[in-house]
Amino acid sequence: MGKRVSERFDVVVIGSGPGGEGAAMKAAKSGKSVAVVELHREVGGGCTHWTTIPSKVLREAVWRLYEFRGLPLFQDAASKVELAFADLVASATSVIEKQVRMRRAFYDRNGVTLRKGRARLLSRSEVEVLEPSGSMRRLEAGAVVVAAGSRPYHPPDVDFSHPRVLDSHNVLGLKATPRSIIIYGAGVAGCEYASIFRGLGSKVSLVNTRSRLLSFLDDEISDAVSYHLRDQGVVIRHDEEFGRLETEEAGVRLHLKSGKTLSGEYLLWVNGRTGNTDGLGLEALGVALDSRGCVKVDADFLTGAPGVYAVGDAVGDPPLASAAYDQGRAAAAHIAGEPSRGRFLAHLVPTGIYTIPEISSVGETEAELTRRKVPYEVGQSFFRDLSRAQIAGWPVGMLKLLFHRDTLAVLGVHCFGYQAAEIVHIGQLVLSQEGAGNSIMRFADNTFNYPTMAEAYRVAALNGLNRLRGVYPKT
Repeated sequence: MGKRVSERFDVVVIGSGPGGEGAAMKAAKSGKSVAVVELHREVGGGCTHWTTIPSKVLREAVWRLYEFRGLPLFQDAASKVELAFADLVASATSVIEKQVRMRRAFYDRNGVTLRKGRARLLSRSEVEVLEPSGSMRRLEAGAVVVAAGSRPYHPPDVDFSHPRVLDSHNVLGLKATPRSIIIYGAGVAGCEYASIFRGLGSKVSLVNTRSRLLSFLDDEISDAVSYHLRDQGVVIRHDEEFGRLETEEAGVRLHLKSGKTLSGEYLLWVNGRTGNTDGLGLEALGVALDSRGCVKVDADFLTGAPGVYAVGDAVGDPPLASAAYDQGRAAAAHIAGEPSRGRFLAHLVPTGIYTIPEISSVGETEAELTRRKVPYEVGQSFFRDLSRAQIAGWPVGMLKLLFHRDTLAVLGVHCFGYQAAEIVHIGQLVLSQEGAGNSIMRFADNTFNYPTMAEAYRVAALNGLNRLRGVYPKT
């Protein structure tokens, strides 16, 4: 055992992913002394190293290939282009390195102390850090923010030590593009990887444990995702349940409880995640955890232990880097005694899903509004009618606006297709306004650059207003 060192900080943050970074930056800018403890050799958390950034780099390359193949001018050349999975992973390395350098600079500029090692809470105001050298460091803290993130869930009856069984972390170690792959779990990660591998030419079987894909989305958007994945050649199995797995040197056989057997070179298991809270000493402090190791918190992200907060994937939903960052900022604002949004309204957090084509939404769905008996109307803009989408060669997709029939307030924005994750933020800004600032007229009366994808808002708003007023085009 190495030497023991003690330090004192106003705030100690465990984890340097989006939630930890948000907490550290906000606390530092509020005049607090801050230390961040990171187990990994570099900052950034799972978001930077294993999940969001790497998968989006892979998806971007595959999307560019789709785009290249879709332009008539380049079809002959595109037929000769082949991408290998390992080459895509290598391309992600440079992006990860840039992200790490940028984030380290954030900490340096704001005077945040970085400590490498494994953290454990001795009390609600003491954090012990086992450093790589073997030294033990004790950090005294006025407040602690747990932002330890999450990892892929590993059910006990699946052998993840077998080289043919993958999760969303070690899939990045593949050396060759699989000829065939079974993806168990049709959530966000499962649908994204189905798009990626199918774009690379793999035969993909996507196993969904529910009756429809991404059931939290508006039904029309969910249906579109299913249609286009199938159109690309993905075989989707709904309402299935894992039975058992056979592994061999050359591949796997997945037996489902329905009696079906699926064979492939690899199994990619992306069904759930587990909070990285084991070994932190939280339960000894009276902090409640659920069955997946996620921390239960109140509206200010306080746990059951006074002065101990938790944010990001460590608290579960929503599993979004953007939400985690805001949660970290909210927790730090509460520590500093500053006004905070607290547990910001979930309907203001946009969802971005990077399938091909991509999906994004914010606000309520038609099913939710119908269930609540809210009188609403729908405005639609189909991308096939937009000149910008025609120029880009991506006519697939739509923008759907849901708005109140009486007040004209925007209630939901749902987008599927080219640049959906960018387009949604225009609607998000209007949706977040109060009173007269939130109105479908903000889109109908605005002038948008032409040709742009943003023009879809004006088209959708006018479409909805015409429907509301009973005005239809003449045939």
